Amino acid sequence: MTPGPKNLITDIPGLRVGNASDAAIKTGVTVLTADAPFTAGLHVMGGAPGTRESDLLAPDKTVQQVDALVLSGGSAFGLDAASGVADALRAAGRGFAVGEQRVPIVPGAILFDLLNGGDKNWPENPYKRLGAEALSNAATDFRIGTTGAGTGAMLATRKGGLGSASATLPSGHTVGALVAVNALGDATVDGTHFWAAPFEVGEEFGGHGPAKTIPTGLPPTKLASHNANTTIAIVATDATLDQSQCTRLATAAHDGMARALVPSHTPMDGDLVFAVSTAGKPLTDPVADTLWLGHAAATCLARAIARAVYHATAAPNDPVPPYR
Repeated sequence: MTPGPKNLITDIPGLRVGNASDAAIKTGVTVLTADAPFTAGLHVMGGAPGTRESDLLAPDKTVQQVDALVLSGGSAFGLDAASGVADALRAAGRGFAVGEQRVPIVPGAILFDLLNGGDKNWPENPYKRLGAEALSNAATDFRIGTTGAGTGAMLATRKGGLGSASATLPSGHTVGALVAVNALGDATVDGTHFWAAPFEVGEEFGGHGPAKTIPTGLPPTKLASHNANTTIAIVATDATLDQSQCTRLATAAHDGMARALVPSHTPMDGDLVFAVSTAGKPLTDPVADTLWLGHAAATCLARAIARAVYHATAAPNDPVPPYR
C-alpha cells in the first residue's frame, strides 16, 4: 500500500473537507462532504460518546446515505455544528426528499475541548456558525494539525490535532482517514517515538522509528480532567460498499486507533469511527477486498493520528506543548 498524491482522505475522488476554527475559543469544526450523497456507517468503542443522527447509520434503517459528516469540538455544544451544515446544504437544494421538502442528513460527533485555555464565555453558541463556515471551506486540499475539530485538542502530555492519511491498495481501491485526536491517553511512547511508528510511510511524522523499550506500567493519561477526551474519526473508500459493509469497515478501523493511542477506548473517551463509501469502484473479490480494505483503514487511521499530533502548533495559554 502506498499513500495517494495528497496523503489525505480527499485522495478518494469526490470527497471534500472543510475546516473552521475560532482561535479565541480554541475550538473548531471539520466537515466531510461530496457533490452527491454517500453511504456511511458507524462504530462506537468509547464509553462516553456524543453524537447526532447516529442511529440512522445502522444497516437496518431507512436512510442509507448522508450528505455530510461533522467532527466538532465543544462537547455537547458542538453538536449544533451539524445544524449550520444542514441549513447551508438545504439552501443549496441538498437533502433527503420528503414530498416537496429536502432534509439534509448530517450525522456528527463531538470531542471535549472546554478545558484547553480558550475563552469559553461566548454570548451565543458558536458552533452553528463554525459548521456553516467549515462547509463553505470544503475542498480537496486542507490543513492538518491545529485546525478544524483539532484546534483545541489535547493528549495526556502533548497537543492533539486534526490528521489525515491515505493508501492505494493493489486492487486499485483507495482508502483514507480523517481524525480529530483528543485522547485521554497519548500518541507517543516516550515523548518522541510514536506508537504508530511501525506503520509510518517515509517520514510522514518524523521518521523516528519505533521505541526501543516499551513500558509495561500505566501510561500517562488525562485522568485529572476525566471527561476532557475523545478521538473521533472518519475512514473512507472509493470501493462500492453497502451500509453493513461500511459498518464493518468502521469496526476494523478501530484497530488503528488502538495501535496509535495508549490507552484507547476508555470509559472516559467517546472514541468512534464513521466509515464512508463513494461507490466509485466495484469489489472484484468481495471477501478478499473487504479484508484488505479493513486492514488499510486501520493502518491509515493509525498514521493519521500520528500526523495530527506531529503537525500540531503552539497557541497562547496551551496547557500542554505541541510535539514539535
